[in-house]
Amino acid sequence: MTQPINLRQARKQKARADKAKQAETNRIQFGTPKAQRELEKAREARRQAALEAHKRDTDEGSET
Repeated sequence: MTQPINLRQARKQKARADKAKQAETNRIQFGTPKAQRELEKAREARRQAALEAHKRDTDEGSET
């Protein structure tokens, strides 16, 4: 004979699995937290500013 199933525990397990599946979907859909996006944006702006500061002016050298 098979083992009896506790329906209360089965319902809770199913609810946990559904909640985990919904959480995974939300993580994919909504992506990264706002603070992390802003941090990356600030880092990229700093990188771009450093790159622009190190560029040479080619217009002045071509006047000869």
